[in-house]
Amino acid sequence: MEEKYLITVKGTLEQNGDTETVELMTRGALVRKDSGWYIAYRETEATGYDGCTTTVRVTSDDHMVTMTRFGPASSQLVIEKGTRHLCHYETGFGAVSLGVAADVIHHELTEDGGRLQFSYTLDSGAENFISRNLVDITVEKLPEEHEE
Repeated sequence: MEEKYLITVKGTLEQNGDTETVELMTRGALVRKDSGWYIAYRETEATGYDGCTTTVRVTSDDHMVTMTRFGPASSQLVIEKGTRHLCHYETGFGAVSLGVAADVIHHELTEDGGRLQFSYTLDSGAENFISRNLVDITVEKLPEEHEE
């Protein structure tokens, strides 16, 4: 993975009237292939998923986002407009199944970087509301390093 981009992931969790925001800045990759964009970055100790790599894929038509984490704590969330998916999610305390439904998916990505915004709701398998999650990812091309 060529880490030619600065990836900033800002996640906001809305739950029981409270809001909590976390932000991660890291180097990563941005690739266009098939009918979508892929943003990939390595997780760090700060996120609690050290040793994992996360890939976020958005379809060109803004219909679906797939977040896949590979490594010791693997998981996959499928966020699709108009469809509730049951997803497997690995936590530090074990695996859970969560219902995921998209609110908003929008991207403005090019080879130079850009932005991906999406939000979704999570519910337990019994369809009890857990939280609303807003994700805002910005991707900026890093200046090329020149060898002297």
